[in-house]
Amino acid sequence: MPVIELKIPNLGESITTITFSKWLKPDGSIVEMDEPLCEIETEKANQELSADKAGKLTWVAKEGEDLEIGALFAKIDTDAAGESSGGSSVGSSNSENDKPETASTPAGETESSGSYASGHPSPAAAKILEEGGLNPADVNGTGKDGRITKEDALKAVENKSKSAAPESQPATPPSTAAPKEQPQTRTPEPAVKTLYSRNERRERLSRMRRTIAKRLVSAKNNTAMLTTFNEADMSGILQMREKYQDAFVKKYGIKLGFMSIFAKACAKVLLEMPEVNAYIDGDDIIYHDYADISVAISTPSGLVVPPIRNVESLGFHEVELKIKELAGKARDGKLSLEEMTGGTFTITNGGIFGSLMSTPIINEPQSAILGMHAIKERPVAVNGQVEIRPMMYLALSYDHRIVDGATSVTFLVKVKELLEDPVTLLLDL
Repeated sequence: MPVIELKIPNLGESITTITFSKWLKPDGSIVEMDEPLCEIETEKANQELSADKAGKLTWVAKEGEDLEIGALFAKIDTDAAGESSGGSSVGSSNSENDKPETASTPAGETESSGSYASGHPSPAAAKILEEGGLNPADVNGTGKDGRITKEDALKAVENKSKSAAPESQPATPPSTAAPKEQPQTRTPEPAVKTLYSRNERRERLSRMRRTIAKRLVSAKNNTAMLTTFNEADMSGILQMREKYQDAFVKKYGIKLGFMSIFAKACAKVLLEMPEVNAYIDGDDIIYHDYADISVAISTPSGLVVPPIRNVESLGFHEVELKIKELAGKARDGKLSLEEMTGGTFTITNGGIFGSLMSTPIINEPQSAILGMHAIKERPVAVNGQVEIRPMMYLALSYDHRIVDGATSVTFLVKVKELLEDPVTLLLDL
């Protein structure tokens, strides 16, 4: 048949519904095979859906609509694949389509665009531009086929803020001010409009944010969650990084960060104390002989926790490289479902945002999560003397159904000891 139906594909066992984010091509436009048509949002990542065949596109799904896997979202009339002009396409909202196009220019594109991707932002870039109040049409894309990348968006927002600064300066410097007989003053805009604004706006929760909300509430309601605290003297780690950082970078091409040290310390103790590395499944406990540590990464869409697998068997540089890879993919919305699945324990670092202390929420079905915090110099007693040391508060939230209080405290103390004497961690003592 000349008309083919496009349906939401199977995106993984755990995904049953998606949110149809937005169309990338106008209704009624002529599209090419494998050309991106739309963006969809799942509970774990955003992705584009492409055309299976060339032809005339007919919208079925609406932007912002929730659809089940297998639902129809578009139709393509393959008989229209040879049409050279999409200027009169039904439903097209692009006034430029009314302009005549040459046979070599695909419908819906201008001759200057060169590609459907030209001037179109990636999901991460679109979010940045929206928050910065910028129109994608005003941004120069340096990505493939002129696509606007995350870096392009960040640069555009930065340039906007820089260009806006001089506007607050006087229009003319004092040396060129108007003559005294004709004084000119600028009456400032009344501040009442901004100080007493009553404006409100309503935005729908993204599917990822909705999923995060459900999981957090589920963890609070379905686990017997408690938090125990301790603090670690970070002097040893700071001295080790200062002494060996240059050599580490020279050999491995990446810096030695705190996260890899914490991950290795936790992995070592997790294998010694399997209860903390286990989870409850019905009436059973599932133990793991490996440590897949999930690392919390903040993205424009929300917090994601992709796991680093077999941390106990990786070197510090391998952990750092994996963290860098996962963080890059997460912020660009390119994490695969496999990369988002699993994990036996989680580490979250609120310290990068300045958090001094917190009670992190368990990442179900895991049984524990370690919270790192900001390093602050504080007076502490050392061998009977008061000294100023760089200290970090540690928080371990755990499910009391499987982890006893003594176990949680012992776990945190063991991690603290490894952090305060990192040589024992390196020598596996």
